[in-house]
Amino acid sequence: MGIDEKLEPILAEVLRRNPGESEFHQAVTEVLHSLGPVIAKHPEYADSALIERLCEPERQIIFRVPWQDDAGKVQIARGFRVQFNSALGPYKGGLRFHPTVNLGIIKFLGFEQTFKNALTGMPIGGGKGGSDFNPRGRSDAEVMRFCQSFMTELHRHIGEYTDVPAGDIGVGGREIGYMFGQYKRLTNRYEAGVLTGKGLAYGGSRARTEATGYGASYFVNRMLGARKQSFEGKRVVVSGSGNVALYTMEKLIQFGAKIVACSDSGGYVVDENGIDLALVKELKEVRRSRISEYAKMKGGSARHVERGSVWDVPCDVAMPSATQNELTGKDARVLIKNGIVAVGEGANMPSTPDAVRAFQEAGVLFAPGKAANAGGVATSALEMQQNASRDSWTFEQTEARLAEIMKNIHDTCARTAEEYGAPGDYVLGANIAGFIRVAEAMRSLGVI
Repeated sequence: MGIDEKLEPILAEVLRRNPGESEFHQAVTEVLHSLGPVIAKHPEYADSALIERLCEPERQIIFRVPWQDDAGKVQIARGFRVQFNSALGPYKGGLRFHPTVNLGIIKFLGFEQTFKNALTGMPIGGGKGGSDFNPRGRSDAEVMRFCQSFMTELHRHIGEYTDVPAGDIGVGGREIGYMFGQYKRLTNRYEAGVLTGKGLAYGGSRARTEATGYGASYFVNRMLGARKQSFEGKRVVVSGSGNVALYTMEKLIQFGAKIVACSDSGGYVVDENGIDLALVKELKEVRRSRISEYAKMKGGSARHVERGSVWDVPCDVAMPSATQNELTGKDARVLIKNGIVAVGEGANMPSTPDAVRAFQEAGVLFAPGKAANAGGVATSALEMQQNASRDSWTFEQTEARLAEIMKNIHDTCARTAEEYGAPGDYVLGANIAGFIRVAEAMRSLGVI
């Protein structure tokens, strides 16, 4: 779909004002290309520079993070927090610790988060943050010192009514705990709602660890159901082996799927008998080992492939759950040739524009990340609810709420796509539904 002529100059200006930020350009381009039907139906959205404001973060914070390693050497990292849009509520979005982190990536994630959070129907705005610090190979003491230094600056900019960070790549329960401890120390108050993804002992929510992977599984299962299909007996490839991938695999196995491959940055493993999830969890959550160890320990039907793409493995459903732009147009063509039926994005924007286009042209069901992986942030919002009411829900209560939210997100995307003349186009449905909710709030609040 081409871009509406009213939106062309807006996109050109975004590209001009944000040079070198390719991921941010990609995210904005995708959304603006979807909005033509909305502008035709509701020309008022083109007034008051609303779309221009929506593409400009409300606040961008960059700061130095000095910390001392175990050898006593002072290291310098760079910290970021992009508070993108607060029309619907306090900024909400994760923190990513990874050497590839830069301002453009954080802006792309914050922009996507704004629409994703809107789709949940919950009162949360969009934001994202992180650092180019790499926790891999660092001791617990080094990670603690880094997190404390990071929070020493970040604490000035967050709060349960202002901005509520969570985890992302490189930030799990350990890192959240260290940051929350430092926040509490600096502010001298127990503000449990300031961070989500906390441990159960100090205000965390049951099912938060599982939420993103479970949510993506629920979304794709309902999407398959719209075509009278299910996961039962289907071969599935899941990229990654972090939190999202692990709990995507867990839920899909419960749905009757057979997981035949998963990966990490060192390669991928294939197990035709079905991936042994307990072993992968042991390697990744306990030992913090490479996925190559799986093949050594499992033997038999399992093999590790160091080079190549996990998407070379034939499957019925692909669940990209690692990082942005990991699934290319070339990968998509291989998957289509091998008979792919559906793709569900567990990561943020893991499919390149060429890949998305190839899947849609081939009639493959495609669930975009801003809809399919919204279960994580939705459950973070449920954690905020529990913190605000000084309550704690059971796993079953929380998962039931998550399942209902993902059903509503799916149905909203499907209904919106049909309303705007593109039935079955979940990308267009997600972009338009998220945009309308944020845009209506922004119009109500005046020119801010």
